Amino acid sequence: MTVTFAEFLEQVVSNPAFAIITLLTLGVILVNGWTDAPNAIATCISTRSMSPKAAIIMAAVFNFVGVLVMTMLNATVAQTIYKMVDFRGDSHTALVALCAAMFAIVLWATAAWWFGIPTSESHALIAGISGAAIALQRGIQGINGSEWVKVIYGLVLSLGMGFFMGVLVVKTVEKLFRRVNRRKTFTFFNNAQIAAAAGMAFMHGAQDGQKFMGVFMLGLFLANGNPDVETFVIPFWMLVLCSLIMGLGTSIGGYRIIKSVGMDMVKLEKYQGFSADLAAVICLFTASAFGLPVSTTHTKTTAIMGVGAAKRISSVNWGVVKEMLSAWLLTFPGCGLIGFLMALLFMNIF
Repeated sequence: MTVTFAEFLEQVVSNPAFAIITLLTLGVILVNGWTDAPNAIATCISTRSMSPKAAIIMAAVFNFVGVLVMTMLNATVAQTIYKMVDFRGDSHTALVALCAAMFAIVLWATAAWWFGIPTSESHALIAGISGAAIALQRGIQGINGSEWVKVIYGLVLSLGMGFFMGVLVVKTVEKLFRRVNRRKTFTFFNNAQIAAAAGMAFMHGAQDGQKFMGVFMLGLFLANGNPDVETFVIPFWMLVLCSLIMGLGTSIGGYRIIKSVGMDMVKLEKYQGFSADLAAVICLFTASAFGLPVSTTHTKTTAIMGVGAAKRISSVNWGVVKEMLSAWLLTFPGCGLIGFLMALLFMNIF
């Protein structure tokens, strides 16, 4: 099943609840663009391969392309997000609960951006809608365990594989270029770092864009009174709309997070920045191919940790790492609780 652009506009005009959830969903995508996407370009800026302005423009373009292309090729991540929660029942009440979840995610993401903490918008999204679904269904039956477990798989993949792939890639690069004069590799790794950062921005759009479109489709079906839709096709107009919004969010920038990830956590040379980006791209592409909703923030950050630790453990600023891990561990219970409470509040008010 799918929804035409004319049907979408009709619902926006005639259904105030859906109009609000559309604005909130687009707001979450915009926030994701400026808080999550900077992770993709943090290393190429910290290694001075690109200026912040040029890197942000590049990230905006490749975020757009990533959402557009990858969703057309493989939309299983969007299907996973759509199916992992149960919003069946009264369509109006379910739509109000979903509005509350989006509002909770915006609050959480904005706070993380303000404090410069690269928390995962993906996990905030998952936690927020999960909390709202539990409030809606009055219990844990609001969660589809067989789909939600994919989030756990993705968490393990993004943390474990990101770190070890970072170690593996940088060790391989060092071995391949061990007999080459460091100065002669400067131009090569400068260009390779830019290419890898573009790939990272592409995969960010491919992963995170699909997650938000899964929620967008859920809102559309609830507005149309069809909460039992099992499968769907993401319409082209939605691909373009979400791509543009994410690209716009990225263009706003995110220097605080770029500083935390690319400058404060570990000092990287160009070949190390390239290795971190390449390792993260490999992990994200693997997850997307298998339909696992992984965190681009976790994957990129742990890849940087792996690259730094491959040289020596002390080269990583573990104080910054501790702050990030604390934020990540708080995301599921914190944003989930906010989503739950907001859903109860919204359902009582509206």
